[in-house]
Amino acid sequence: MTRYGWMFLLVTTTLAGAMPALAQDDGSAANQAAADQSAADRAAELAKKLSNPVANLISVPIQYNYDEYDGANDGGTVDRLLLQPVVPISLGKDWNLITRTIVPILDQSGFPLEAINKSGLGDTVASQYFSPKSATAGGLIWGVGPAELLPTATDDALGSGKWGLGPTAVVLTQRGPWTFGYLGSHIWSVGGDDTRDPVNLTSMQPFFSYTTKTHTTVGAYTETTYDWHNEQWSVPLIVQAGQMLKIGPQIFQLAVAGKYWASAPDDGPKPWGLRVQLTLLFPR
Repeated sequence: MTRYGWMFLLVTTTLAGAMPALAQDDGSAANQAAADQSAADRAAELAKKLSNPVANLISVPIQYNYDEYDGANDGGTVDRLLLQPVVPISLGKDWNLITRTIVPILDQSGFPLEAINKSGLGDTVASQYFSPKSATAGGLIWGVGPAELLPTATDDALGSGKWGLGPTAVVLTQRGPWTFGYLGSHIWSVGGDDTRDPVNLTSMQPFFSYTTKTHTTVGAYTETTYDWHNEQWSVPLIVQAGQMLKIGPQIFQLAVAGKYWASAPDDGPKPWGLRVQLTLLFPR
C-alpha cells in the first residue's frame, strides 16, 4: 500500500476515533428524548438516501481502492483514489438533475514494465441524471441521462487519450430498510488520440443494501464492465459495510469493502482487493 492508501486510512481512522454519537442533540432533560428521536429519524433518512444514487442530497464520496496485479504484471500495485462529488440541481417542482463526477488519482508502482509505473490524474467520467422528484406509484425511483469520458489523464499510462459519450440510467426501489437497484451505462469514444485504442465500454452495476436502525448499511454489488474492443470482462464482486457518523456539524459515512475479482483482464488484478470510502454529507 503506497502513500495514497496510508494517507486515506490515517484520515478515516482519526475521524472514526473522534466520532460522537450521531443521534445526540442539544436540549433540556425534558426534551432530550424527543430531540434524540428526531435526530435518529433524520439520520435514518440520510442513511437511506446514501443508498440511492439519484437522491436529492449533496455528497462527496472519497473512495480508496488497492489492488495487486498478477501474471506478467506480477508485483505491480495500483492505489486508486476517486473523488466523486454528487450535486442535485432542482428543475422546477417535478424534476431534479443529479450530476455525478468521478475524478481518479492513481499511483501505479512495482510493474515490470517501467512505463506503467506512473502517478497522477486519470480520465474523468461525468454523468447527469434527469430524475423525477417523486417515486412512481409502484415505488420505483429512476433517472436517465448522458455520460461523458474526459481525457484528463496526466500520462498515457493513466488514461485512454479519448473523449467519450453515451447513455446512462439508474432504477431502484426502497422497501423499508432494503434498497435494490441497477445502474448502467455505455460509453463510445468520439474523438481524441487516433493512435490509441477506441473506447467501447459497457458498465453494469446491480446493487442491494440493508440499513439498520443504528444507521449501519451493509450491502453487496458489482461494478461489472465489458470491453467490446478487447472482448474482455471485468467483474469485481464487492461486499461493503458502512456506518453513519458525525463530528460537530459534519455528517459522514465511513465504509469498508472487500473486493473479489471473479473475472479480470489477462495480467490484471489478483483475486482480492480492498476498498475504503469516506462520504461527506451536506443535507439541505
